[in-house]
Amino acid sequence: MIELAAQVLATARAMNEAHLNRGAAGNVSARHGDGFIITPTGMRYERSRPEDMVWVGFDGATRRVADSATAPLRKPSSEWRFHRDLYLARPEAGAVLHAHAPFATALACQELEIPPFHYMIARFGGETVRCARYATFGTQELSDAVIAALFDRRACLMAHHGMVVFGGDLDEALQLAIEFEALCEQYWRVLQLGAPKLLSSAEMQRVLARFSEYGKQR
Repeated sequence: MIELAAQVLATARAMNEAHLNRGAAGNVSARHGDGFIITPTGMRYERSRPEDMVWVGFDGATRRVADSATAPLRKPSSEWRFHRDLYLARPEAGAVLHAHAPFATALACQELEIPPFHYMIARFGGETVRCARYATFGTQELSDAVIAALFDRRACLMAHHGMVVFGGDLDEALQLAIEFEALCEQYWRVLQLGAPKLLSSAEMQRVLARFSEYGKQR
């Protein structure tokens, strides 16, 4: 378990290095057994150790990720509920990343859904990227809103908050988050020019079909 905890921490640090996040904001988790390992609440990643990560069961129970009884038992991220609910709702989810990325957050603060202005919208599972309705951070209400926005999607905005993405593993989740923030920046810039011109639903369906083989090597 400690090896996966180290990978979770490394991903959280990489998230900050990629300018998706700053300080102790955001959170990262990876599925492990009948629960997941998640970053602790309020701890700066550069000052954290693998032992500071927390295992959270699907029943909400917590335990240390290190074998030593003297290792600290930290409190998990305040957003552990939507991580748990996402793992339960989406069996293909192996890792979840939440960040207050600048361009994603700017769009989220305007409660904007991202329409098909670019074909790469399909990378995240549909013709649009939804914005989850606002709810207070750390609440079950917020988790319910996020799970609804992620139905048939791999990314969503969170109103007045940030972004959530998930992947099959930590590396994929991080790469998707980086791509999603780039897409948010592109959409923000397009909005400066006026109303965006959108691809048709028929074209997006063709793109989605082609994405079923995207990145798969023979």
